[in-house]
Order: sequence, then C-alpha cells, then structure tokens
Amino acid sequence: MGEPLGQLKVTVVRGKRLVIRDFKSSDPYVVLKLGNQTAKTKVISSCLNPVWNEELTLSLSEPVGVLHIEVFDKDRFKADDKMGHAQVNLQPIVSAARLRQILKLSSGETTLRKVAPDSENCLVRESSITFVNGEVVQDVYLRLCEVESGEVELKLKFIGASAGGMR
Repeated sequence: MGEPLGQLKVTVVRGKRLVIRDFKSSDPYVVLKLGNQTAKTKVISSCLNPVWNEELTLSLSEPVGVLHIEVFDKDRFKADDKMGHAQVNLQPIVSAARLRQILKLSSGETTLRKVAPDSENCLVRESSITFVNGEVVQDVYLRLCEVESGEVELKLKFIGASAGGMR
C-alpha cells in the first residue's frame, strides 16, 4: 500500500428490486472490497428491498482504487448465491476532497463535483460530491451488473488523514 490518505466511511443504505435467489425471496447482504480490505453488512432475511443503514469503514491510500460492491443471498446449506455486483471509482471523491482544501472550505454546503452515469461506471443517475458540515460526501445509486434487476444505494464519506495525506 502507498501513502495513507484517510478513511472511507461507506453507509450501505438500501437495496431495491433485488433478484430472487431462493424459492420466493432472498436473504441479501453486501460485501465491500477495496484492495485487500473486505467489509460485510448484516443479512436481511426474506427481503428484495432491504434497508441496511449500516456504516462500514475502509482505509484509503495511494494509488486510489475502485470500491467493489457485491450482493449475495445467504444460504444455510450451500454456497451463497450471487445477486449482482457494481463498482465505484474513488478518484472523484478524493479529488473533491483535495479541491475542498485548495478552496479552504470550512463550513456551509458546497457542491464540489458531479459524476455522470456512463459506460465506465454503474451509476443509475448523476452523483454529486458535496462539502457539508465539514465533510466530503457522495450519494451513490448503483445498478447491479450481470443480474436481471437490482440497485444499491450508498453514502460515501471521505475523512482525510490529519497530517500529510492530502496535498
């Protein structure tokens, strides 16, 4: 790993229209992967529109990578079924945090950057990166890949390293 930049707090807010992997429903959970780090939400039983509202924390370092999101259906007696995956490029939120420092923002609410959906990302709609209440945050709505349907909503919050990490 390179130079530490800070922490990424990811709130896995909810899923929408997830695919059925059991007889009538699914028992979904989300796995986040960043480099060699992994974090996992709790399982929500028998639900295709789960609400997790669970905050998971990962460390960010140079080079800034991609956050991988995988959704699984928990099974008791066999391997968990895949319910789709997505990814988020973290460079825009890190760049926005650097811009916040350059602009010397300390209070108020300011939109620092917007990320549009395109063929390179899994965004359902435009995602704004804002500075609000002293924090750089991004609300992300992702379409799950390689499944018939499904979306996941995340809230990303970048907490920069106190010394040296953000130049």
